[in-house]
Amino acid sequence: MVVVDDGRVLFAKNSDRDPNEAQFLDWQPRRSHPPGASVRCTWIEIDQIAQTHAVLLSRPFWMWGAEMGANEHGVVIGNEAVFTKEPTSLTGLTGMDLLRLALERSTTADEAVAVITGLLTEHGQGGGCGYEDPTFTYHNSYLVADASGARVLETAGTHWAVEVVDGARTISNGLTIAGFADEFSDRVRTSVSACRTRQP
Repeated sequence: MVVVDDGRVLFAKNSDRDPNEAQFLDWQPRRSHPPGASVRCTWIEIDQIAQTHAVLLSRPFWMWGAEMGANEHGVVIGNEAVFTKEPTSLTGLTGMDLLRLALERSTTADEAVAVITGLLTEHGQGGGCGYEDPTFTYHNSYLVADASGARVLETAGTHWAVEVVDGARTISNGLTIAGFADEFSDRVRTSVSACRTRQP
């Protein structure tokens, strides 16, 4: 959840991953990278940028990406699984990879959204996302915030929509942005996830 109020932003995130999946805090310092460098994410390798920002991540031990985190510039991001009509891919960047890449490559919430949507368009999202069930796949939604405000970013395959947060906002396993949710939600899986009952 996030609350945007006069002069302050409150961000909070919990986790409902597999009970036997350890998740730990991982500090990665600012780094410079040589021309032509690449970075190995959870399932695929992509081009690296010249400099990545320092990040504090909360990530499943077996994944490169993270479920939530913050960077040295005060950008914070949390993700949630969402279930859509779009097919899931066997490979690509996981939603958690996209979260970590955005933190490493952005200085504001808007830049983080641009990083995620750009990489989503270029590489797609996909690959197994479960520890106990490696075949479990999903698409992703995000709360992205900095000291000046917050955004909801929702995805369905390579499609996406963004909403500027005014006041309080929550996300939890279902698409919520008007129009986008109507077009792309998998209503059965969204209903089974009971996400509506967890959203005030």
